[in-house]
Amino acid sequence: MSLQVIFLGTSGSIPTNTRSLPAIAIRREGELLLFDCGEGVQRQMVRAGLGFNRRMKVFVTHMHGDHMLGLPGLIQTMSLLDRTKKLEIYGPLGLKEFTEAIEKTVQFTLTFPLKITEMENDGLVSEEKEYNIYAAWADHSAPAFAYGLVEKARPGKFDPEKAKALGIPEGLLWSELQQGSAVKLPDGRIIKSEEVVGPPRPGRKIVYSGDSRLSKTLTELARNADLLIHDCTFDDDLAGKAEEDGHSTPSQAVETAKKAKAKRLVLTHISARYKEPHLLLRQAKKGFSNVELAQDFMKINVPLLK
Repeated sequence: MSLQVIFLGTSGSIPTNTRSLPAIAIRREGELLLFDCGEGVQRQMVRAGLGFNRRMKVFVTHMHGDHMLGLPGLIQTMSLLDRTKKLEIYGPLGLKEFTEAIEKTVQFTLTFPLKITEMENDGLVSEEKEYNIYAAWADHSAPAFAYGLVEKARPGKFDPEKAKALGIPEGLLWSELQQGSAVKLPDGRIIKSEEVVGPPRPGRKIVYSGDSRLSKTLTELARNADLLIHDCTFDDDLAGKAEEDGHSTPSQAVETAKKAKAKRLVLTHISARYKEPHLLLRQAKKGFSNVELAQDFMKINVPLLK
């Protein structure tokens, strides 16, 4: 089952010639999950070939303009393309009033249902059959959330050789065992699933910090993440400014990744002051080897554990 992260915008506060404003898409099968929605996001989606009529949810971290001013353009573009599928948008208080203002003041016809969910607390945000989305409080200059996509555990591996050795007829009984059910054989024996199926296999976990200083709740959300996408607005020499503005530096992003035991770290929300931001990557690599610097349209495939 494919799980791909596409970085649509990796700048912070203002766009640059090479970086658009914050937006990260996760493509999971036929669904698109968008985390933050910076200005011009619909153009970035066109360039990335993502389309506008698939099942989709948007998760806004906080109500600063660079993270949510892309919503009016996205909603209008979808309407102009006659989208009919419901669009779900999640975020902090103020999100509903903002989207209602769009509908009242911008002259266009909304062609699809729009479901807005405002969150006052962290925890489980959205539950699906195969995954959950969780929110945790970030530590920013405005009320802000970090988000985690956590896939549910998959059944363990079925061992056909063990099944044959136990004399289990191939077919329906094998299927029932793979689904976790015990079966009764023609000779009256009861075979439990765990006799031929290995332990459950964990799903994948992707965590996005949004804008945040060091945060215990963010670190806990990122526990054992396959991929941690973390704020890295300023370099280590500007740690004081990062603290003042509610952001992180490379060393602080690394600290979160190491405490959380995250497998892979990607730095994003890069200040426009850095024309050559590789300084940030060099500082991060001093403390964490599996780290990358996000670029617009960079793609990361997150594989399943076998």
